[in-house]
Amino acid sequence: MDPLQERALEITRRRFFKTAAQSLSAGLGSLALSEVLLGRNALAFESHAASGAHAARMGALGAPHFKPKAKRVIYMHMEGAPSQLDLFDYKPGLRARFNQDLPDSIRKGQRLTGMTSGQSRFPVAPSVFQFTRYANQQDGVWLSEVIPHIGSVAHEICFVHSMHTDAINHEPGITFFQTGNEQPGRPAFGAWVSYGLGSSNADLPAFVVMISQGFGNTQALAARFWGSGFLSSEHQGCQLRGGAEPVLYLKDPAGVSREDRRRMLDVVGKINESEFDRTFDSEIRSRIAQAEMAYRMQMSVPELTDFTTEDEATLQSYGPAVGKPGSFAANCLLARRLAERGVRFIQLYQRSWDQHENLPNDIRLQTKAVDQPIAALIRDLRRRGLLDETLLLFSGEFGRTVYCQGPLSEKNYGRDHHPRCFTSWLAGGGIKPGITYGRTDDYSYNIDDKPVSVHDLHATMLHLLGVDHLRLVYRHMGRDFRLTDVAGEVVQDWLV
Repeated sequence: MDPLQERALEITRRRFFKTAAQSLSAGLGSLALSEVLLGRNALAFESHAASGAHAARMGALGAPHFKPKAKRVIYMHMEGAPSQLDLFDYKPGLRARFNQDLPDSIRKGQRLTGMTSGQSRFPVAPSVFQFTRYANQQDGVWLSEVIPHIGSVAHEICFVHSMHTDAINHEPGITFFQTGNEQPGRPAFGAWVSYGLGSSNADLPAFVVMISQGFGNTQALAARFWGSGFLSSEHQGCQLRGGAEPVLYLKDPAGVSREDRRRMLDVVGKINESEFDRTFDSEIRSRIAQAEMAYRMQMSVPELTDFTTEDEATLQSYGPAVGKPGSFAANCLLARRLAERGVRFIQLYQRSWDQHENLPNDIRLQTKAVDQPIAALIRDLRRRGLLDETLLLFSGEFGRTVYCQGPLSEKNYGRDHHPRCFTSWLAGGGIKPGITYGRTDDYSYNIDDKPVSVHDLHATMLHLLGVDHLRLVYRHMGRDFRLTDVAGEVVQDWLV
């Protein structure tokens, strides 16, 4: 064998082993992508013909592990961490303890953030807000005066007062809630759902993200919070923006027709396929799939964001800000429209809940922006027969302290970060309506009963989507990864 033949053979061997390694790493994800590219949808397990959707894209699982109670998720993340004490976790006994130091028997030497670790005192700051008892399936739930609209739909909601997390600062806290790990680089929850279950509408992404600005101290919001990590980039969240251009660069340049765009994509697709044949890089086919998705979105997104088809009563139910693109109200209405079009995972971020000072004023502004739209969304989904198959989650990355950070008065205070306990809530999609779960101590500082971790929350939500969290696995760098890492228990008490 001459040297050139031997060299060619060696290249072929290396290519074989590289391809084999990539196939093991990608697992069924590559097969799922092939289904998109080849248009084969025989194994797709949902049909959205009624909404005009194109054929579905099968996920890596092929079908759910068991019959799902929810088909999709709307996850409302309140970035910055709302105060559970001022919204959901009613502690009337604190008013008699105003400005008293938090007892050492409660704090138990637990770690503090750098913002309050140097304080000489930890004065108790009762909420300035009145609470009202709303009817539910149990003995009622106490909610703050600043969220009366959410109170009006409390009979649909499961309030979890015993959430806890490991993270104490925003960046790792949000990362943990989105990906199941405090370290960057893991796939987001929505990316896992896209990978495992696929899409039920080929004209829109399986994972869509919307962001609204809030009132007060704002934390950075990194695009990696909705990234695909080590999964194919096809599964990353697609951000819809406020304004005239919901998706950047989606419009064709002046003078370029749709036929021109189609011919260009065909040519670029052939070049990319040739490059894939040469390198066996799976991301090349992801780029092809994304380009095709963008082409279809040129038609689907303008229709999606056109609110003129909504009746006036529906628009008014979401509040006066619904007509402002990028507002939380507009994003809630878009979330409903995405849900009825079969989008699998819809993520809403409302920024600026980081209230270290001036909390009473800022939280009034924040709740005014979100309270009515959230209640309208729940009612809208119920009215359209979508709530029972749509799982809603409302949460921040952690809670806030009972003690005041900075100057304390009877009308003003601030609160520090608090991972030990906080309130999240869920509704629809197989969740028992009108219940409360878990209990905190008299200071809303520690959990007294039924603690729930972020991994437990993720495991339960996947369960409602028909997925066993232990079996939604992706092999990367020689290790099997999953959203719930090595933890997580399904909370059966939440389930219908």
